[in-house]
Amino acid sequence: MNTSEIIIAGDTAGIEWRLPVLRFNGNDPKAPKVYIQAALHANELPGTALVHFLCEMLRQFESAGQIKSDIIVVPHANPIGAAQAHFGELQGRFDLGTRTNFNREFPLISVKDRDGLLEDLENRSAVDKLKRQLLHMALGCDLVIDLHCDDESLQYAYIDEAFWPEAADLASAMKMEAVLLSDGESSAFEEAVGFAWKYETPEKQSRLPGKLSVTVELRGRRDVYPDMAKEDADGLWQFLASRGAIDAAVSLPAFDGPAVPLDNIEMVRAPEAGTVLFHRNIGEWVGEGDVLATLITRPGMADGSIEIRAPQGGLIVTRSSERLVRRRADLMKIACKNASNATRKPGTLED
Repeated sequence: MNTSEIIIAGDTAGIEWRLPVLRFNGNDPKAPKVYIQAALHANELPGTALVHFLCEMLRQFESAGQIKSDIIVVPHANPIGAAQAHFGELQGRFDLGTRTNFNREFPLISVKDRDGLLEDLENRSAVDKLKRQLLHMALGCDLVIDLHCDDESLQYAYIDEAFWPEAADLASAMKMEAVLLSDGESSAFEEAVGFAWKYETPEKQSRLPGKLSVTVELRGRRDVYPDMAKEDADGLWQFLASRGAIDAAVSLPAFDGPAVPLDNIEMVRAPEAGTVLFHRNIGEWVGEGDVLATLITRPGMADGSIEIRAPQGGLIVTRSSERLVRRRADLMKIACKNASNATRKPGTLED
C-alpha cells in the first residue's frame, strides 16, 4: 500500500488542507480499476470505519499477491468539512462559506476532459479544488464507490438506472435492504462520474456495462460500531472479489430487496413546525393511510397536534433523528410500488 497526500491550499493565508490517499497496485492490467471514498459529508463516519477495516483486509491480500486491480482509497474525503464546528457540533454537510452541499456542484464534463479538471487550480476556491481532485481520481477508474450514511436509515444505495441490474451484486454483497434507482440528473459526486461516462461519446449512453458509480448509504449517522464496520467491510470486499478486483472465489446470493425509481419515493414532510412523535420505525412496511407520526404544533391546546399519515403503502427506508422540526422538514422516505403524486424535480431527493 502506497500512501500520499494531496495538499489543498486554503482561501486564507497560512491555511492548507491535507487529503490522505491510499493506493494498492494490482497485478492484472485488465482488472477493473477501483475508487472508494468515505465521509464526503464529513460528519458521516460509518464509511470511514468500513474503510479502516477494508484496508486491513486489502493489505493481507496484497502481501499474498492476490490484488488484481489498482485500488484507490480516500478514507476521509473532506478535511475542510471535518474542521467546521459550530457551537460544538460538527457541520460536515454544507460548506459554511458558500452554504453549498459538499456533495453538489461537481463539474459535469465528459471523461475525455478529465485532465482539464486540474487546470488553473491555483485560482479556484479550496472546496472547488477538493471536488476537482476527487473527481479526477474517480474518473481514472471503472468502479466508483462513494460511502455515505443517512439520518436514521436502513442499509440502501442510490444507483443510476444505467448500472442496473448489473449492480445487484453490490446490493447483495452489502446486504442492502433497498435500492433507489436514480436518474443521474444532478451534480452530486456519483452522478457527475456517471455523467462523464455517459457523455464520452456524442450520443448519450443509457447503459454502461462494466462500470459503476454509486452512493452507498451505510444506515444512520450513529451506526458506527466495530461489528457493523467489519461486516460492511467484508461485504464490500466480497463485491470487489466478485468483480475480479481481488483473486478470491466468492458466491453471492441474488438480491431480493425492493429496487424502486426515485419517482416512487414518498418524501414525508412536516406540514408545520413542532415536536415529532413517531409511531413507525425504519424497516417497517406501512399501508396507505397508516399513522406515521403525531406532530405537536401547539402544546397543551385542544387542536394542538396533527396526525401524519402514509400517502401510500411501502417500506420506511429513512427517518429523521430530529424531534423538533421546522415546516417542510423531511421526516421519512418511503419506498413504494407506485409513483408518488408529488412533483419531483430531476436529480437528488434532498439538498
